[in-house]
Amino acid sequence: MTIEWRYTTHPGLGVLSLSGYLGADAVGRFSGAVGWALARGTGPVVLDLTGLRGWSAGGQLAVAEAARRLATEGRGLELAAIPADGSLVPTGDTPPIPVHCDLEAALAAHHGGGEEQREWRSDDWPGPRTTAAPAGS
Repeated sequence: MTIEWRYTTHPGLGVLSLSGYLGADAVGRFSGAVGWALARGTGPVVLDLTGLRGWSAGGQLAVAEAARRLATEGRGLELAAIPADGSLVPTGDTPPIPVHCDLEAALAAHHGGGEEQREWRSDDWPGPRTTAAPAGS
């Protein structure tokens, strides 16, 4: 089992949404999605975990690695709607990762986040495309 992802840009931030299970077999795909966000956005990245069914310790470590990777580019990582267990494996060298109870709260922390400007997503992302620019454009 792997993950599906959707990345949207908003004024001054990006939202990377995940669905599925973030386990060892999904870490490469997650890392690729983070790279996509780095290449196409600015400002902090809110990792929206609303659609995530769960994550393994390896998946949690991949999130910590994403925070380090974003920090080297001068960008932060924030979490929204973490899975029910509410834990994140601490690595000791991870930049601070703000945690929000849900995506709405994360966007509110950034003055509402503004409207989506662009959207990219994996092929099997659940749901219809938004009115934001289509993938690949």
